[in-house]
Amino acid sequence: MSQENVELAYQASDAFNRRDLDALLALMDADVEYVSALVAIEGGYHGHDGVRRWWENLLDTFPDFIIEVVEVRDLGNLTVATLRNRAHSAGSDTTIEQRQWQVAQWRDKKLVWGCGYPTEAEALEAVRLRE
Repeated sequence: MSQENVELAYQASDAFNRRDLDALLALMDADVEYVSALVAIEGGYHGHDGVRRWWENLLDTFPDFIIEVVEVRDLGNLTVATLRNRAHSAGSDTTIEQRQWQVAQWRDKKLVWGCGYPTEAEALEAVRLRE
């Protein structure tokens, strides 16, 4: 079952990169909790409405934001993805590149909790606390 979660993590990134919000939401539990490392100013996001708000905020700021999945580790009901993000801020030609670690908790083929971290050590600590 956990290898399925790895595939779901790849599918979520693919849906985002295709700008297919409906496909992304289909991978998420209705009560999903998501904390973005990039848009953490507002705190976490709850449910599909929260994810829609995150989507709009992120893409308004970084319209060409792309997620490259470097690796996804299978940890049972948790996955840890190493991501390379690239974007330009709205109205700028300067490229922003960032490495991020995404911890995701899965249940019944749906994302129930996710959080982005700026370091691998922080992501692995979050995994330890969620187990």
